[in-house]
Amino acid sequence: MLDIKGLRSALEQLEEERKIPKEKIIDAIEQALAAAYKKDYGKKGQIIRARFDIETGATEFLQVKIVVDDTLVRIIPEGIEENPDEIDPNDERVRFNPEHHILLEDAQKIKKGVEVNDEIVFPLEAKDDYGRIAAQTAKQVIIQRIREAERSSVMDEYGGREGEIISGMVQKVERGVIYIDFNRATGMLPFEEQIPGERYTRGQRIRAYLYSVEETPRGVNLRLSRSHPKFIEALFGVEAPEVATGVVEIKAIAREAGSRSKIAVWSNDEHVDPVGSCVGQKGIRVTTVMSELSGEKIDIIEWSEDPSVFVSNALSPAKALDIAIDETEHKATVEVADDQLSLAIGKGGQNVRLAAKLTGWRIDIKGIKGESVVSSEGDIFDQSEGELLTGEEAYKDVEGNSATMEEVPSAEETREE
Repeated sequence: MLDIKGLRSALEQLEEERKIPKEKIIDAIEQALAAAYKKDYGKKGQIIRARFDIETGATEFLQVKIVVDDTLVRIIPEGIEENPDEIDPNDERVRFNPEHHILLEDAQKIKKGVEVNDEIVFPLEAKDDYGRIAAQTAKQVIIQRIREAERSSVMDEYGGREGEIISGMVQKVERGVIYIDFNRATGMLPFEEQIPGERYTRGQRIRAYLYSVEETPRGVNLRLSRSHPKFIEALFGVEAPEVATGVVEIKAIAREAGSRSKIAVWSNDEHVDPVGSCVGQKGIRVTTVMSELSGEKIDIIEWSEDPSVFVSNALSPAKALDIAIDETEHKATVEVADDQLSLAIGKGGQNVRLAAKLTGWRIDIKGIKGESVVSSEGDIFDQSEGELLTGEEAYKDVEGNSATMEEVPSAEETREE
């Protein structure tokens, strides 16, 4: 005998723990019962449905027939086989099946106002005795329907959360990929989306940026990132109410994950300081974001519509003396004091490189003496020698001596000096 009380308890547990609506599970049970009935007692072409009463445990079986006319079906006398060669290839009608179809004139005798493609329902004799194969079929249908319902529930929960920060527990680390458990879903943090130098252990709580939700036959995949530029924007949205409400906009982000980032901010309210809003009192907001990013340095600069002002701000902490904008080549040539040259370039050319990414302009930097012009693309033109050095071959310091990109001091090192 069916334990109705235990069944109701199980349905409530599934609804609470897996967020699967009780109605969907009952629908799965009804489909499973109908499949089992058809397996043992049904006929070819029959449409069988079941109605299950969760309060009493009673099951009602029904046969459904589709209302058709001669525009939809070919009526062939019973017992006569069709010759496939005689069927018109342009005839899209199907053969009439009395177990599946009912003619319109017959249906109208049963139910007034019925039309083509409507359904007519007939009760079937209830059965309690099912064979092993039918029972196994019912079990598979229930499992499949519950999986589909759970997948749909996860999609409903996470599908609308793309672009948000979500928090979970590290489940396992396999071949550099981190699998994160979110109770009802599993997220993937690929190696290329991780912050260089970070290490994770099983059971560790982790926050990441949800940039994609994919539904696959094997379940719902949550694609995560901690190196995505939008991760910084989402973190400031959490820490700075002005960013969350849209009063302060993050216009552009240039990031080298784990090392340094630059963000350009703009205020829609002249009474609100965009940089100050992101930095916070005594730097508490930006410090919190940097801690989440394992100490990654963040430069916050004010965005401007004027390219010369924007480029100048982007090269912070270096101070520009003069900026020449070339609209045709989309290039900005910046002149800085000789003692600011290494600061403007940054360690390994990072400062000028990030400034170029942030602004979208190619940036060439030169000192007052003009011995060399340093490009954001890693090229250096040595005017004293009249030759072009590319990539990481060399940078020229203010004395004209050769120095590799790694030897150029960073902004922090320059400030310490």
